[in-house]
Amino acid sequence: MTYRFAAIAAATALLAAPVQAQELSIATGGTGGVYFPYGGGLAEVINRHVDGASASAEVTGASVENVALVSRFDSDLALALADTVYQAFHGEGAFEGRQVDELRAIASIYPNAVQLVTLAASGITSLEDLRGKRVSVGAPGSGTEVSAQTLLAANGITYDDISEQRLNFNETADALRDGDIDAGFWSVGPPTSSIMNLATTRSIRLVPLTTDEIAAAIAAEPTFAPYTLRAGLYDGMADPVLSISTPNVLIVHADMDEELAYNITRAMYENVDELIAIHPAANDTTVEFSVDSTPIPFHPGALRYLEELGATPQDHQRP
Repeated sequence: MTYRFAAIAAATALLAAPVQAQELSIATGGTGGVYFPYGGGLAEVINRHVDGASASAEVTGASVENVALVSRFDSDLALALADTVYQAFHGEGAFEGRQVDELRAIASIYPNAVQLVTLAASGITSLEDLRGKRVSVGAPGSGTEVSAQTLLAANGITYDDISEQRLNFNETADALRDGDIDAGFWSVGPPTSSIMNLATTRSIRLVPLTTDEIAAAIAAEPTFAPYTLRAGLYDGMADPVLSISTPNVLIVHADMDEELAYNITRAMYENVDELIAIHPAANDTTVEFSVDSTPIPFHPGALRYLEELGATPQDHQRP
């Protein structure tokens, strides 16, 4: 009898105790890119609009590292470039022999533009001019390096042809400013703060790609698409610059609770104005862009929300 009353009392205490919010970690990138502010904005959207959950953005080495963090359950959500996500899901490229087919997408959220930056006085005006030069190809484990290496290799340039430096966005800007490198790659939603800050202290040039170079890159990596960086994007940028872009994907583990994934997806789309207030890249956070661009299956919770809206995901986007 005593045991029965004790059990009832314990159960009553549990029911009366406040429910602890589920803590979610969002893996982003360095502070000089778009991933970190976007991830911080998404965390605020979750905190405000997803009952029973709270989230925080974490600084990471970006795409490649973020895939590993999700696969190990060290992060609950992560931002990663579509080419990295595609390779991981299929066990190709940088992920050959270590397939991560448990990845699922919440959405494709905005495109990353490859931005090849040099100082105006460097004499570098083309991809070919990088031969023999000191070039930052992005932080180790970042999607920027994956994109840069793919673009270079597709056009006959390997690391043997350049002096590659693996620097994050802020480090790349600082090294350009100080003359420690000749050019640097960014794969990020434009405009990005690290290039903006560099352009206020140095005269910069964004190096254009040719249509042939873009075609070669797309043949090597189908998730690439042509992209025009608009005139005036950065100080001193008088003309538009032709480049390529890759979608950014918000990824989770296949084992994430379906209702949680549904609620995160709904909160993101229905409160996208809060994300746009953080960064203009979120103007591309639309159902249409996501269904057009996502290279792997959606999580069942995200898929349910899309279908409720009347969207028609592609066959490869279904688990």
